[in-house]
Amino acid sequence: MSTELTERKKKLRDDFIESRGYWNPFWDSLLDADEDFFAAYTDFSSVPWRSGVLDPKIKEFVYIAVDAAATHLFVPGIRQHIKQALAYGATAAEIMEVLELTSTLGIHACNIGVPILVEELAAAGQPISQELDERREALKADFTEKRGYWHQFWHEILVLDPDFFESYIHFSSVPWTSGTLEPKIKEFIYTAFDVSATHLYEPGLRLHIKNAIGYGATKEEILEVMELASVIGIHSCMVGVPMLLEELAAANGSGS
Repeated sequence: MSTELTERKKKLRDDFIESRGYWNPFWDSLLDADEDFFAAYTDFSSVPWRSGVLDPKIKEFVYIAVDAAATHLFVPGIRQHIKQALAYGATAAEIMEVLELTSTLGIHACNIGVPILVEELAAAGQPISQELDERREALKADFTEKRGYWHQFWHEILVLDPDFFESYIHFSSVPWTSGTLEPKIKEFIYTAFDVSATHLYEPGLRLHIKNAIGYGATKEEILEVMELASVIGIHSCMVGVPMLLEELAAANGSGS
């Protein structure tokens, strides 16, 4: 960034800090490159902070979830928002739980893939039985007890591979059997990475919104989760603008 801040840049920087509660050098390039765009982003990203209903550390949990999701993995943001969550009083156990919840995203390979496999098997004349034997019924009951719900998109995974399904129960249930976050906050985490632009997993999104409402979440809280998740588009600039400025400097240097 330029060694000297203009008065407007200093005000924009101060406005961001006042609204968002921090400054990180990764914003310097964007502020240098386009003050008007930076000002517009500050206003856009600050709406949930000016008038939102979620506790600040919960807001940071949402950012951690969308940045740490396997479909995004924006490392600078993960670190920044872990730092912010700690500053807002989050415990190590709470942040670990957010990361554990976010780690379940990978199962969507099966949530999407297994029904397609079943359909194609049927089309090939190899239909599978949909009946649940005693063990599978017990596993369904175990999942329902530990996770607090059942959804049809688990059925065919359970039918095809009860061993895999049982292992997923153990994996996904750890935050539910020994975690510290209240259930609706857990559902906010699932909602955040399902609604994120890099994932957009509609069946899970609908389910976890429904679950969150069932746990007492308000429409304002759920909308705020979505608003917070909406800002990851700025990572195009956070990654791209420094490259642009470096290449412009290199081009200018080579032409001198």
